[in-house]
Amino acid sequence: MKPATLTSSAALRQRLITADGASHLAACSIAPRTIEVEQALCRMFDDLARPGFWRACEEQADQARRLFAQLIGAHPDQIAILPNASVAAYQVASSRRWRRRRELLASTAEFPGIAHTWLNRLQARVRWVGSCDGVAQTDDYLPQITPRIGMVSVPAVTYRDAVHLNVARIADAAHSVGATVFVDAYQAAGVMPLTVDGLRCDYLVAGTGKYLLGLPGLAFLYVRDPDGPPPTLTGWLGRVRPFDFRATVVDFPTHARRYETGTPAAAAMYAAVAGLTLVNGLDLWQVRRHTQQLITAATRRLSAHGEVLRTAAHPDAQGAHVALFDPDADAIAAWLGDRGILAAPRGRVLRLATHAYTTDDDIDAACASVVSYRRHHRNQSGGR
Repeated sequence: MKPATLTSSAALRQRLITADGASHLAACSIAPRTIEVEQALCRMFDDLARPGFWRACEEQADQARRLFAQLIGAHPDQIAILPNASVAAYQVASSRRWRRRRELLASTAEFPGIAHTWLNRLQARVRWVGSCDGVAQTDDYLPQITPRIGMVSVPAVTYRDAVHLNVARIADAAHSVGATVFVDAYQAAGVMPLTVDGLRCDYLVAGTGKYLLGLPGLAFLYVRDPDGPPPTLTGWLGRVRPFDFRATVVDFPTHARRYETGTPAAAAMYAAVAGLTLVNGLDLWQVRRHTQQLITAATRRLSAHGEVLRTAAHPDAQGAHVALFDPDADAIAAWLGDRGILAAPRGRVLRLATHAYTTDDDIDAACASVVSYRRHHRNQSGGR
């Protein structure tokens, strides 16, 4: 049974499938199991056993497109369905003409899948902002936006440190010199209010496997004006009438499906509809306030125990996770995992991610486990 609205942490928490007392603090990496997604996968297997499975998949794709468009304030014709953010970035880069404006402005805080795609576009020259250790702030972008820039790439929230950048401010500066703006919203969509008009972006990508409560294997690409030069990567779904199956004709529709390629992962598609239905039932302003309160509490408690955290100076500039520095983040993640707390290590930081379902008890348990980990290792090393 699907709830009509989910206006509290408790309402969404009841939809999670977890062991008793377990805490899922890893949504920045992987979504938790939900009743809705498991039901959706059962429906997929039922559909697989009946005639018309591919028609059912197409209906799921249409529904997912509509639900994501609703989430970000877009039109379904502005949404393409792709396997991941790297392919989405490639589609955008390959559809641009880099003759006069050959520079692309990106930050060292980009997720590598996006950054590597930009670097591999030989027609463009990437200019970097941010520090050498992968930290970027809004003000790092602004002085570098010049008339030579063709596109600015900016994460709404950085994947490692959860820095919440002021995308609209960056976009205004980019548009003032005629540049377009690409936003990676993977770490923001589903856990804070986002609209493409509010962000003032030209492109936006987000995936289903994190805060959108689905499975990995699916991403959505928003394109403000899709009727432009076509991408160089294409497939049978990128046609005007794909179900005509004309092998000798390559035509591109005027809507964003021109960016699509081949058949998407069916399981991820069914799960996307289930997850987006849950997310669209949330009051994301309330979710944002809730996660900010939890992040503030975690930061205060961990800092009091001497932990080194990568956090913003103000809660408004922080995403939905807190990043704890540790030279062996995998080891501390394993320690927490043995105690029923799923966290997300990434390089030399341990990320503790919050969502609408996260509770004060989750934060208390995680902080206590970090403290016990430090105590255990001090004892093992003889107090050194």
